[in-house]
Amino acid sequence: MSWKEVYQKWNTFEQLDIELRDQLDALAEDEKTLEDSFYKELEFGTGGMRGELGPGSNRMNIYTVRKAAEGMARYIEEQGTVAKSRGVVIAYDSRYKSPLFAMEAAKTLGYHGIQTYVFDALRPTPELSFAVRYLHAYSGVVITASHNPPEYNGFKVYGHDGGQLPPGPAEKIVAKVNEVENELTIPVADEAELKANGNLQIIGEKVDQAYYQQLQTIIVNPAMIKEVADDFKIVYTPLHGTGNLPVREGLKDMGFKHVEVVPEQELPDPNFSTVKSPNPEEHAAFELAMQQGEKTNADILLGTDPDTDRVGVAVKNEDGKYQVLTGNQVGALLLNYLINEKKNQGTLADNATVLKTIVTSEIGRDIASKHGLETVDTLTGFKFIGEKIKEYEETDANSFLFGYEESYGYLIGDFVRDKDAVQSCMMIAEVAAYYKTKGKTLYQGLLEIFEEYGYYFESLQSLTLKGKDGAEQIQALLKAFRNDPPKVVIGSDVAVIEDYQSSERTLVDNDQHETITLPKSNVLKYKLADGSWFCLRPSGTEPKIKFYFAVNGDTFAGAKEKLQNLETEIMDRVHQLTK
Repeated sequence: MSWKEVYQKWNTFEQLDIELRDQLDALAEDEKTLEDSFYKELEFGTGGMRGELGPGSNRMNIYTVRKAAEGMARYIEEQGTVAKSRGVVIAYDSRYKSPLFAMEAAKTLGYHGIQTYVFDALRPTPELSFAVRYLHAYSGVVITASHNPPEYNGFKVYGHDGGQLPPGPAEKIVAKVNEVENELTIPVADEAELKANGNLQIIGEKVDQAYYQQLQTIIVNPAMIKEVADDFKIVYTPLHGTGNLPVREGLKDMGFKHVEVVPEQELPDPNFSTVKSPNPEEHAAFELAMQQGEKTNADILLGTDPDTDRVGVAVKNEDGKYQVLTGNQVGALLLNYLINEKKNQGTLADNATVLKTIVTSEIGRDIASKHGLETVDTLTGFKFIGEKIKEYEETDANSFLFGYEESYGYLIGDFVRDKDAVQSCMMIAEVAAYYKTKGKTLYQGLLEIFEEYGYYFESLQSLTLKGKDGAEQIQALLKAFRNDPPKVVIGSDVAVIEDYQSSERTLVDNDQHETITLPKSNVLKYKLADGSWFCLRPSGTEPKIKFYFAVNGDTFAGAKEKLQNLETEIMDRVHQLTK
């Protein structure tokens, strides 16, 4: 069916939602936007779906949300009556349409007789993960587009272990979603009737309290926190998202007495009006927090994204200015502290294991190796870390210690099976408090780690190419790197090429080939002879491709220069290919 035929199907649908009807009418003369809205169905992938709000088969709206929930419902029905009665927990963030989409999903599932639990107000994504386990539900959904711009929303699916679905079950749901022929005519149950018969339950405080209690179990050294609590100052911003209450509650219960919230960014705002991007990876998101921190001389600044699964950290550097740390740097600080403190207390398991992704810094592996611990790599995406935790729980072969990814996602306590910025804010504060007892800042603690393990620096570039043309450009770019891989970069030979789509690792010197034992993914990674590496990874949910760069060196300045050279050389090639 052509995009114009799909458009006509929507345009002639008499029961079309009134708001969507108005939006569709307003687009009548804008053929380019209409084509982008209808040229394909919004892709429901293994991580769920994410897209721009608006009318059309390629947009987030009540009909595409119903379609996703319908596919999910059909999958759960096939799992039997126990799965239906265990049901689905649904949470949502502060974005436009999030509460509406949550209820539309519940009504679609409810039509199939599936029990649903919907939070009474916005909640962080990690609390959804916890709630699935706490309520013994069969599955979970969170309506969020994480740190995307305001015009986006999304639909993420979780399994009964509280983790995002691994590829196997996810692909089955994807198949069920794709079987739905007409998103406009999916039947939904009546909300009042579902509530009356108990098939839709509104949840809130009881789950909150259980989650908050578990948060306190991750604290390693409460006595040390008390030492500095009187003069340790934290400035926190939820960036208009879901983190405000849980993060403050977690820090307060730990014993931190001076936690200030950036007032302009405290309350939910789907427009994220004080920032260009509600992403703590973007340094500009910390502008207001830095201004407030300067006034109070705060020890650390913390910022969480709208659904509170990622956290950024800013600390004073050697010049006394606040500097935003990278996700890899924060991960190194957390891991180094957890290993050393647990070792000192005799609570570090012999089979303790660190989990990280293939695009995360190698400094974590070095830290773990020094203490005799194993580090296991997963594909990018915290669902793969969650999958490993589940495996360890079932086999007892390994004990989960810490999981993290470079994009500001960390997990300490496995009562959650996704990255958890509430936990992370708490542990970052504890690590900063530890260094304060030594008369040092968190930044000085990072430099100590660099001095011991070498200067590891990483960077990330993203290229957004919207629409049909953009998607084709991204595929052409990957094809060019596959068919004509670089041989020498920044004067160093390309030693290893890893193609995660073909599951093949090529050792370039002797043309030896090895099998990569991770699930297939459209990712290319190139390792240089000097230990540097770079990686190309297209997003599965956005019109974007990411480029990761990593180096290490003996000096701060030398490693920084090497990183800049690597980034420049590769991006010059990328821009030549996308002209």
